[in-house]
Amino acid sequence: MAQQQTGINPEVRPSGDGCVECLAAQGWWVHLRRCAQCGHIGCCDSSPSQHASHHYEDTGHPVIRSFEPREDWFWDFEESRGFLGPELAAPLHHPLDQPTPGPAGAVPDDWQEHVH
Repeated sequence: MAQQQTGINPEVRPSGDGCVECLAAQGWWVHLRRCAQCGHIGCCDSSPSQHASHHYEDTGHPVIRSFEPREDWFWDFEESRGFLGPELAAPLHHPLDQPTPGPAGAVPDDWQEHVH
């Protein structure tokens, strides 16, 4: 039996379709990341608010997975390395009709001037 990597719970479902904090604040994101331990959906480090990294800082949950269609990579904050990991509970990405950046109607016209 393969050893489970610390910080990954393949059975937990994602918290929703978009960044939890951005949606609550009527903000927007560039790309989405999923906490592999608790399923929290946060925005990437290119996004204005960088909620996925803040989630790691606040909780210590070390691993995220891309929540973008056709991306299956993981990132380990503690080891500063990417890797391919196990299959997680569905859904594996935001809805295909959700724009990137998103969410629809919240992204400013000059969004590229606000990315990191």
